[in-house]
Amino acid sequence: MASAAGPETERLESQLESLRTPLMRFFLRRVRDAAEAQDLTQEAFVRLLATADRDRIADPKAFVFQIALNLLADRSRKAQRRNAAQTVLIDPHLVSEVTHEFVEEFTPERVLMGRTEVERVVAALGELSLRTRDIYLLHRLENMKQARIAELFGISRSTVEKEVMKASMHLARRFGAKGR
Repeated sequence: MASAAGPETERLESQLESLRTPLMRFFLRRVRDAAEAQDLTQEAFVRLLATADRDRIADPKAFVFQIALNLLADRSRKAQRRNAAQTVLIDPHLVSEVTHEFVEEFTPERVLMGRTEVERVVAALGELSLRTRDIYLLHRLENMKQARIAELFGISRSTVEKEVMKASMHLARRFGAKGR
């Protein structure tokens, strides 16, 4: 018998509960603090519930992990701002010596070229389906094991391998020898 909340609410609660453990593990691997991982998991669910068109989300697992990635990006930006405000002044001559000896200089032209390359890669990834792009990013950028991705998406490991290969081939075609 359905509760007073209704079958749709029960289905959503069940879906969220099934995502709680994988989402917690995802955050724990990145923030290494259980309390913060719990807060981020809760925030991911709050954002999912705040989504107006929840019923039209094709893959709730992928959607909530995209929210999770966005939360981590927000967290990183906040930490960078906080760290920038606490910057300690260092002797510029010392920095210059160390920089010259150990760090390759980035000319404005080189920085612009790098940004252009990143924009090209982001655009190429945008040409992929959402699922293919998410699987590829989780595997290549987040170093998540294919078996774990398969579990998260409820698909076979073979399908994950095919999606990673599909994205890799797409990028190879876009940025092969003739693309440079």
